[in-house]
Amino acid sequence: MKNLTKFILILIIVIAGALGLIFISNPTVDLYIDGENITCTIDRPFSEELNEEICKYALDSMNNISSNVSSLEAGIKDICRENGLGEVNVNIKSPYGNNQFPVIYQVEGDSMEPTLQDGQTILVNKTKDIEINDIVVANSSEYGNIVKRVDNIEGNSIHLVSDNKEVDYNIINGIIYESRGITTWVDLSDIYGVVEDY
Repeated sequence: MKNLTKFILILIIVIAGALGLIFISNPTVDLYIDGENITCTIDRPFSEELNEEICKYALDSMNNISSNVSSLEAGIKDICRENGLGEVNVNIKSPYGNNQFPVIYQVEGDSMEPTLQDGQTILVNKTKDIEINDIVVANSSEYGNIVKRVDNIEGNSIHLVSDNKEVDYNIINGIIYESRGITTWVDLSDIYGVVEDY
């Protein structure tokens, strides 16, 4: 009987210690993003509303050109503090690894043919870490949102070009107009992300 009592007492101490460690350490939010779907888990009891708020914030961040992994993490921490969780650890995971932020984007136009087709869905990793020859999505002040190939990098200035090198000629009111793919310079801050899969 003494051994059974001793065993139960040790078991209670171990369980209490484990629970104490869980609740003493900062809560952890695990966010998984695959470009279309978002799942959120928290290692503490939490409300469904908190989960929905975090997922909605992540979705809004996916659609915001200026958001990135750091701003997503900071926003989730703010939401958790506002909901009484205090300081939290945030783990952002994706098919491309930790701290990557993939989003779905749709190609418009034929300027990236034959590589990308009009209406094609592409997976874009929201990052400013770009290299020459990457295909990126950018916000051009002249053309709006565009999908182009990085042709040159000079500091924060990025030169983008179309893959489609075809030149068309149209006659309008007796004047010949030449039409070709876009080439333009954008600032690094205008880059939405790098195309990872198409």
